Amino acid sequence: MIRPPVRGARSARGGVPPVRVTALTALAVALVLCGPGAAPAGARGGPGASPGPAAPRALTPRVLPDRGPPRRAPEVFRGEGYDACTAPSEAAMRAWWDHSPYGAVGIYTSGSQRHCAQPRLTAEWVRRVQAMGWRLVPVHIGRQAPCTAYAHKPRRIDPARAVEQGREEAAEALARLRALGLGDGAPVYLDIEAYRSADPGCARAVVDFASGWTQRLHRAGHRAGYYSSLGSGLADLAAAARSGTSPLPDAVWYARWDHRADTADSGALAAGLWPGHRRIHQYRGNVRETHGGVTLTIDRNLLDAPVAAAPTRRHG
Repeated sequence: MIRPPVRGARSARGGVPPVRVTALTALAVALVLCGPGAAPAGARGGPGASPGPAAPRALTPRVLPDRGPPRRAPEVFRGEGYDACTAPSEAAMRAWWDHSPYGAVGIYTSGSQRHCAQPRLTAEWVRRVQAMGWRLVPVHIGRQAPCTAYAHKPRRIDPARAVEQGREEAAEALARLRALGLGDGAPVYLDIEAYRSADPGCARAVVDFASGWTQRLHRAGHRAGYYSSLGSGLADLAAAARSGTSPLPDAVWYARWDHRADTADSGALAAGLWPGHRRIHQYRGNVRETHGGVTLTIDRNLLDAPVAAAPTRRHG
């Protein structure tokens, strides 16, 4: 595999801190079209390999009223991260913090179709793990594309109610974020599993769902993220961005298991789409790694995107 050059983002305690986007950068980002690529096989029950880039798709633009993302600059993490189906123990997180190259971890905070139980994922776990230095990437996995092939995720988007259902999923995600102590504007990434379809009605439903999701999160003062396959969910989202559809998610997490640890333009993710610290690339899935004597099955990611900010320490 290719190790990214930005590992220094957390190579040692007290080393280079995660990068914060400046207010000027945030303003520039807000002026660009806003808005992931294959599902992790272990963590999300994904396909094992991403479908190839889809042909360009045409979607009729739809615009919903939207207040936009929070004005304050997000906390951005630039470096290596991982996601695992179940939140690891605190002991495992400590061992990996001390011995692995990773500095961020994706956690399945909410959603009716999470593949794994989360017995450890509590507000106390979040507090302790953030205190170690970890940056967290909240993920919500609920309704899926109408044309998905995943039988074990039976809840699907209703095309006639897609926007409304996106708002409902966002409200559920927000409640869980707050219960975990992540309510202060934390981003949350909507997980749409890979799907294979040239059905424009299916693409329209996914995009409308993502728009409703984004609209509701923005209204609550949060940034919206979106995870999907580069060859399906992200291809449709990119088509929507080109068409002028709004609002769309502020950051994308695309799965393409090409073993390339980068966030460069690739396939449907063309230049000008979600630039400026708004991309995560899941470049390898279902990998068993051991660090500090602890073995986990993970998906590898390279991040240059918003994450849940570390809690502010109070003095006195």
